[in-house]
Amino acid sequence: MSNLDFFKACWSNELAATQALIAALPTERLDFRPHPVNRSAYEIVEHLLGHAVDLKVIATTGQCDETLKYDVGSSAAAAAQYGELAAAVTAALAGLTDQQWEQEPVELLIEGKSFLTLPRVNMMWFFFFDIIHHRGQLSSYVRPMGGKNPAVYGYSADTVS
Repeated sequence: MSNLDFFKACWSNELAATQALIAALPTERLDFRPHPVNRSAYEIVEHLLGHAVDLKVIATTGQCDETLKYDVGSSAAAAAQYGELAAAVTAALAGLTDQQWEQEPVELLIEGKSFLTLPRVNMMWFFFFDIIHHRGQLSSYVRPMGGKNPAVYGYSADTVS
């Protein structure tokens, strides 16, 4: 299995978990943050949706200006949007060759300023792991927000009856 094929499999496996976690957040509490220095649930969801946009750009072009803002409506709408954006990433991945994946550089910009340049493979994994990291943050927000944690990697205490 190539690294590209492995990424496609990992991406596919993680989609439902991220979507379910976003949907589990009570919309009326998206302003929740466990401490003043933490991002709010809204800001993390916005970040996750932005990363899905960025992954498609990274998969298809040689330059990505990171998406720092993404309008989030309800949790259910954000989960649906994430699914649509993730499907676009999946489609973009299908068009890549192993050579494009392994060897083509992608420049990451932040607010138009060059931040770093990495091979596409490294940039995609970087964003992918950041999505998993922020999903983990959100999983610690769900209960204090009044929601129930979905099963991400097997059962959660909230899904066992």
